[in-house]
Amino acid sequence: MMVGMSLLDAVVIGAGQAGLAAAWALRRHGLEPLLLEAGGSPTGSWSRYYDSLTLFSPARFSELPGLAFGGDPDRYPTRDEVVAYLGAYAQRLGVPIEVNTPAVAVTRTADGFVTRASDGREFVSRLVISAAGGFGAPYRPALPGLDAFAGTVWHSAEYRGPVPLAGRRVVVVGAGNSAVQIAVELAEVAAVTLASRAPVRFMPQRPLGRDLHEWLHRTGVERLPLGRLLRGKTVRVLDDGRYRAAIAAGRPDWRPMFTQLTPEGVVWADGTSEPVDVLLLATGYRPQATHLADCAGLDGGGALDATGRPLHDRGVSTTVAGLGYVGLEGQRGIASATLRGVGRDAEHVVRRLAAGVRTAVPVEAR
Repeated sequence: MMVGMSLLDAVVIGAGQAGLAAAWALRRHGLEPLLLEAGGSPTGSWSRYYDSLTLFSPARFSELPGLAFGGDPDRYPTRDEVVAYLGAYAQRLGVPIEVNTPAVAVTRTADGFVTRASDGREFVSRLVISAAGGFGAPYRPALPGLDAFAGTVWHSAEYRGPVPLAGRRVVVVGAGNSAVQIAVELAEVAAVTLASRAPVRFMPQRPLGRDLHEWLHRTGVERLPLGRLLRGKTVRVLDDGRYRAAIAAGRPDWRPMFTQLTPEGVVWADGTSEPVDVLLLATGYRPQATHLADCAGLDGGGALDATGRPLHDRGVSTTVAGLGYVGLEGQRGIASATLRGVGRDAEHVVRRLAAGVRTAVPVEAR
């Protein structure tokens, strides 16, 4: 251990839903965590999402371990309700959280890990759990002609509401839940096309009169370790009928992906060109794991692959002993990146990591 530094049980990087669930699991296993959160509050990415965002899962299936969501359990919570819930969860959990403290580098030593924060402080720990999740880095695909396009380009991470785009010609790229939700909202005030490589695929939100998540829970499907089979698969849009009806009515219309961007707009698959004011990329996110770029196991194996993705088996690093992940999409199953799923994943990861850790002595991080 580095001289003058106290040894922590675990450092958790990120204090959103994944980090809070990891902290809860660590406590259950007798380990005391310190959380490092890049933002100003323990709410992860939720406070940065668009204003009208509404969960596609009912409150009863949108909870972290140990705290009910509160209110009508069958309602679909809003973004602001989720933010308030996470804040209350962090307060009740009572673990130390350093906000406005991004982790910039993690290194593995013979004694454990050294995590360096953006302010220069270093934290030494037996374990590290990277819980920055899979939504930290907006993904911007290399679309042909994108660099030449003179219009406005936004990622959905920058979208807050429709008012700034009123009256403009907008193309939303994507076919997932957020792409459809944003495009339908924008179509009330702008001329909007939803463009994707394949048509939007819908799934009924309430089959046989019950929410889909209840069926997934009752049948146990959401608990199956299907993560590897699901990674990269197209996700169906949960719909109570309104989104399908809106697209069928042309508000917004759907078109096959354009073949080229020009300085003025797009070239559609049929060869026609059209001016476009705004290109909005609802193209998802990638894991934010740059803090692990130089992290390697004692045998030299790096934590990340050549594309910057974590190398792991159901959330436990396959190359760096003592390193785990919580909140990655498809980490173990279909719910891994959701409020209802991170708790199970965190318990699985912590149980495996804790097996190799002796009972820790309470210490104070510098």
